[in-house]
Amino acid sequence: MKVDNSAELRRRIEALKREKRTVILAHYYTRPEVQQIADFLGDSLALSVKAQSVDADIILFAGVHFMAETAKVLCPDKKVLIPCPEAGCSLAESCDAKDFAAFKSRYPGYRVVSYVNTTVGVKALTDVCCTSSNALKVVESIPADVPVIFAPDRNLGSYIQKLTGRQNMVLWNGACHVHEEFSLEKLLALKREHPGAKVVVHPECRPYIVEVADFVGSTAAILDYCGTCGADEFIVVTESGILAEMKRRYPGKSFIPAPPDDESCACNNCKYMKMVTLENIAACLENEAPEITLDEEVRRAAERSIRNMIAIR
Repeated sequence: MKVDNSAELRRRIEALKREKRTVILAHYYTRPEVQQIADFLGDSLALSVKAQSVDADIILFAGVHFMAETAKVLCPDKKVLIPCPEAGCSLAESCDAKDFAAFKSRYPGYRVVSYVNTTVGVKALTDVCCTSSNALKVVESIPADVPVIFAPDRNLGSYIQKLTGRQNMVLWNGACHVHEEFSLEKLLALKREHPGAKVVVHPECRPYIVEVADFVGSTAAILDYCGTCGADEFIVVTESGILAEMKRRYPGKSFIPAPPDDESCACNNCKYMKMVTLENIAACLENEAPEITLDEEVRRAAERSIRNMIAIR
């Protein structure tokens, strides 16, 4: 019989946080119990901004590897820890920095916009980063006559290209495994079963999924929409970790996770985000490791692209 020691782990984590002046940043897609011990919970953009201003000696990033890298880029004087360095990202891994440098060299004069879901090496090759929250604003900040390389998510890039009408935009062929796997057939069946439900979709989904949405937006935008649109029922087409925050914010509303094509799965989970646990957070704080370390020249180049994003209001 498995013993539930989560309460003791939470107490130990809180004690270690105080002892070591640590702030825990967590993404909406992590496990509910991980979200509960975070000092700050958010999407990629909010976490990027928050990392700069935390009053702490140590930042522990409860999320995937590129997120902890981003925190270290912005906070080089702080110790940045990641409890599970094996927690990668299928989207970031779809864009190798060496391959991207070769791709970029084929398009001289193009402005490079890269999603924050990339490695520090790709960020160092980028003019301005973006997230799903601000991708439209970032691309619109570039003069219409300046051609753009958008990487790595082809679905988000296609969505932004459609919104802006830009023809001079080249897309890197990458994708997020979670958002690629939603089933249109099953989504339409859910709509028939719940005719009053609003369908909320992340723009990393395939275009044919986006087309049937009532609302398309980042995790933060979806959360806000669910609170303001007036509906009581929602079909949620993004990583299912967001449901914990939805239920916490709006306990009187109903949230239905959209299923993937895989018949064995009830909903779409990012296996990497779920690798972060209370156990490895506690061990990480105890040992102050694993720690993120970066080459300084690469870090500075990446910092420029991230700060260029943050400067766009």
